[in-house]
Amino acid sequence: MNPSGDIAAQQSHLIVVSTLLMLLIIVPVIALTLLFAWRYRKNNTSARYEPDWDHSTRLELVIWGAPLLIIIALGLLTWISTHVLDPYRPLSRLDEHRPITAEHKPLVVQVVALDWKWLFIYPEQGIATVNELVTPVDVPVRFKITASTVMNSFYIPALAGQIYAMPGMETTLNAVINKAGEYEGFSANYSGAGFSHMRFKYYGKSQSEFDSWVAATKAGGGSLDREDYQVLEKPSERDPVRRYGAVAADLYDAIVNRCVDRNATCIKEMMADDHARATMKATSVSLRADRAAKRVAAASTEEICVTPTTSKKNQ
Repeated sequence: MNPSGDIAAQQSHLIVVSTLLMLLIIVPVIALTLLFAWRYRKNNTSARYEPDWDHSTRLELVIWGAPLLIIIALGLLTWISTHVLDPYRPLSRLDEHRPITAEHKPLVVQVVALDWKWLFIYPEQGIATVNELVTPVDVPVRFKITASTVMNSFYIPALAGQIYAMPGMETTLNAVINKAGEYEGFSANYSGAGFSHMRFKYYGKSQSEFDSWVAATKAGGGSLDREDYQVLEKPSERDPVRRYGAVAADLYDAIVNRCVDRNATCIKEMMADDHARATMKATSVSLRADRAAKRVAAASTEEICVTPTTSKKNQ
């Protein structure tokens, strides 16, 4: 509820509006409950006593009509916001006053949830960090998110809503930070013993500060390849910030496809093999069906040709 990014601001506005709409029903109901309890208490002999009363059209219209209108409004609001705030949908604006133009190229950050730390890979910059995320202010960011072992959840409340990180899959979050500063990021889904300390710092910086940080990270040296990653992904808690000046270009793809180990078969290769076998099987079935149809057609033609001859001989 203290947003620094446009997506979080829209989500905050949605929560406030939804709450106010629901309070339009909740507050009168609570007030009337207290009023009826006081007005029709046992010792209030001046209250009207109508034991045979059972219906009021106006009262029924209020009781059913008001909640129905609120539900329709909430449903419409939810339907619109579900599409506008879809995390997979590319951003259309930096904030409510600035639309995104063609010159606003999104920054791609690959996020990997490990046990129990976060790995951030910047494929365009060729660097990687552990438990530290930095992006420029007013620059769209496209997070590509996965996990190494169990399901997790990537969440920076000031930036946008949480989104799940799952092994063997990739989820996407589009967001933008509008204010420079230091923010908290963490896992919002229990993932084992070290879950409580699975936190990281998120920094929104100016473009020049971000470029300086990238240059400093590159100059700091260190590289992250498949073998280094296999050591890094082992469970550990309270890991310090680490920076890698170079990262293997195919590392994230190997993580998503569960084949960081060079002896393992990638998921995409398994799927391609399955698709090829299914295609071959379907082709084989189709060919057999065609042959069977041709045999039936040939048999029918032969029967038609033989039948008149037999009939003539019988005559």
